[in-house]
Amino acid sequence: MIKLGFIGLGIMGLPMAKNLLKAGYNIRAFDVNKTALNQIVSNGANRGESPKDIATHCDIILLMLPNSNNVKDVILGENGVIYGLSKGKIVIDMSSISPLVSQELAEILMEKGIYSLDAPVSGGQEKAENGTLAFMIGGDEKIFNKCKPIFQVMGKSITLVGGNGSGQTTKLVNQVIVGINIAAIAEALSLGKKIGINLEKIVAAIENGLAGSQCLNDKAPRMINGYYDPGFKIMLHIKDLANVLETSNSLHVAMPITSQVMEMMQSLACDNHSEKDHGSLALYYEKINNLSLKNI
Repeated sequence: MIKLGFIGLGIMGLPMAKNLLKAGYNIRAFDVNKTALNQIVSNGANRGESPKDIATHCDIILLMLPNSNNVKDVILGENGVIYGLSKGKIVIDMSSISPLVSQELAEILMEKGIYSLDAPVSGGQEKAENGTLAFMIGGDEKIFNKCKPIFQVMGKSITLVGGNGSGQTTKLVNQVIVGINIAAIAEALSLGKKIGINLEKIVAAIENGLAGSQCLNDKAPRMINGYYDPGFKIMLHIKDLANVLETSNSLHVAMPITSQVMEMMQSLACDNHSEKDHGSLALYYEKINNLSLKNI
């Protein structure tokens, strides 16, 4: 039986690992957060002692970490994954990081005969729990096909988009569209609220037309109810947009709307909302328009 290593048991990683356990996979897990680690061990996982320990005992190592620096440290740092890997093993990075960093790490691993896939996800905590995430994957097609059954446990949409780094690039495109959509929903609902129309009825009227979207279905009810438990945290979306703007600047791609959404999110972070769901972009509009979107 394939032995899976899982490193990163946060708001997304923990339910993803639980779904793999439910599917019968043998998992050895590690996280610096001992509470999360204890929880997955209580669900049947083996306890890992370090990233190196995970790599030593497992055939395929899955990472679900907050940012590029975390991924580099787990792979290349002291007691890193790379020191426990042997030729032919596979590293699957499901974190959302810079495409350039992803390609750099893939090259380092390949020099040692280790395969890798970058496989960032979209869908948030609820889809992580339900096993219906969307995976955007970069890497070798043969390695992708070998690992596809693992992805199918955690996700509903699984797409190989190209070589190493392509998954991360696709995730950046995804985050641009999601961020702008959320801002547009909050902005439009602010107009409806100011005029005095019931926002739930507005959403019901438009959700099946061209303005309808998964963002509208998920985020509009949060805005109307003032419910901003994550979900997907503002601070993580800021991290993703920072990767977007770093990449776009290096390629001389103008992204004025994305830059404005980034400023909105940074403003929310300054107001101590960074841990809230990214749907809390509505709070930015509430502040500048002196109104509440809540259905009071």
